[in-house]
Amino acid sequence: QVQFVESGGGLVQPGGSLRLSCAASVTLFRLYTMAWYRQAPGNQRELVASIRPGGITNYTDSVKGRFTISRDNAKKMVYLQMNSLKFEDTAVYYCNARSGRLDYWGQGTQVTVSS
Repeated sequence: QVQFVESGGGLVQPGGSLRLSCAASVTLFRLYTMAWYRQAPGNQRELVASIRPGGITNYTDSVKGRFTISRDNAKKMVYLQMNSLKFEDTAVYYCNARSGRLDYWGQGTQVTVSS
């Protein structure tokens, strides 16, 4: 059974930083595209950032230059470093692992940006 352990969410002031972590107990982790999605109240879930097995990354425009996704295949971990946080970054952030038709989701971690 695939399990995710997400951590690092919390309350932060505008301009602050957080680092999200996701430990994924998937077999052959290195073959998965790992991603972070987020969903704010009343909004659809949206892709924030993804990283392919080879390390190619992709970011939604609103976080480019502020967020960095990375992975550690040996530890089966994916990270999201979030800097210069804005009010509009407030959401539940979800870890996702995808390979072919395999698609797994974490339970989510709350990020709240508030003064």
